[in-house]
Amino acid sequence: MSPTNPGERRASGDGPTPAPTTTPWVNVSAASTRAGEQRPVRTGRIVAQVVAAAAIVVVLVSLLGGFASRKLAEQEAVHDAANTTDLLADAVVQPAITDELAAMQPEAMASFDALVRAHVLGSSIVRVKVWTPDGKIVYSDEPRVIGETFTLGEEERGVLTNPVTRAEISDLSKPENRYETGQDRLLEVYRPVWTSSGQPLLFETYAKYDAVTSRTGDLWRGFAGITLTSLLLLVALLIPVLWRLIDRLRSAQTQRELLLQHAVDASADERQRIAANLHDGVVQELAASSFAVAGAAGQAQSLGHPGLAAHLNEVVATVRASISGLRSLLVDIYPPNLRTAGLYTALDDLATALRAREVEVTIDVPADVADRLDDDQERLVFRVAQECLRNTAKHAGAQHVAVTLASEGRSIMLVVADDGRGFDPVSLLADPEHGHFGLRILGDLASSAGAALDVASAPGEGTRWRLTLPQS
Repeated sequence: MSPTNPGERRASGDGPTPAPTTTPWVNVSAASTRAGEQRPVRTGRIVAQVVAAAAIVVVLVSLLGGFASRKLAEQEAVHDAANTTDLLADAVVQPAITDELAAMQPEAMASFDALVRAHVLGSSIVRVKVWTPDGKIVYSDEPRVIGETFTLGEEERGVLTNPVTRAEISDLSKPENRYETGQDRLLEVYRPVWTSSGQPLLFETYAKYDAVTSRTGDLWRGFAGITLTSLLLLVALLIPVLWRLIDRLRSAQTQRELLLQHAVDASADERQRIAANLHDGVVQELAASSFAVAGAAGQAQSLGHPGLAAHLNEVVATVRASISGLRSLLVDIYPPNLRTAGLYTALDDLATALRAREVEVTIDVPADVADRLDDDQERLVFRVAQECLRNTAKHAGAQHVAVTLASEGRSIMLVVADDGRGFDPVSLLADPEHGHFGLRILGDLASSAGAALDVASAPGEGTRWRLTLPQS
């Protein structure tokens, strides 16, 4: 760490410290990241995201597959129930349908009931009904509904008009199904049959829904096995590709950081070269010229030419003012005393330009706090303060500026505050072409160094810049 003067904390020209603004902080380093900086590539995080995405896909596929399997199983079960009812109707029921059954004669009904219970009712079919076209139940294995009349639906009447077999999920809430409400769900199949004289009747069966559940399980097991195996194979094939992409991202990020560091180093080297050329060339020549002109002014005065002497003294004053301006510019371009005289002195030199504009500048840099900064952090603090003070001089119109370095827990915080006109940081950071572009670069540098650069400002409320450097 560069040496500091432990006996000094504040620069000359102490004045009122700018009042803190109440505006919220806006993270400039986060804005730099959003503007294009890549976050560090974390392999574990990316793998976890891929695994989570795969899990979500598996869950979605399972839900959609289960839904699709149930629908398909329901369709197949309904179709099977329709085929079964067709076979029973043609082979067993139709030959036993007589005019006497339609007339509800006891002997015919008893004979038909025996036939139904022996050959139709079983493990799957749990109810049988025979209807007349006007909705009267002439037979049912549930004797309590025999003889009752209900309104046939449009589909049931359509089957009698245009003979076809229909199957559907039964609506157990209908009055004619009040004795089937103990069942969970039933498959209802109906088709026309005819008596020996040609009178149409409606033959209806109710089958258990268990066939749908069983078929759903069979279909889902076959579907899930193929689908989940395919998904796992896809994930296994993606892992090498993903790993390669992570390596390329990490390499690109490393290269970008190196390019950024090279750009910063090149900028510092260029500043140092320009400052050295100015100091050793133009400044020295102007200084020599000022001495020469001052000597000529003295000679003119001694030879009795006071007008010429006065004119030459004005030239001397102008040259010396130019030398002073160039030396202030040299400090702004490159701080030659940051490493030799310390952070406090370097920051005090930065304030020269503002003091020349009659702006009161307060610098508070405790030596024990500055000593905790390493060389990279010290350079970052100087660059941020330099850019903040430069923007204050160009844009703020401030009367007072305070530069403070303080310890906050396990962090060191630099705050540059002014009482100037302020600005809208959100819109400025979104469109940096109108000014403060250098601070966006510093935000990028701060983020790369693990630090945070924030700004709090609003029109008419001054501006505060805050650089937070975590300490190990």
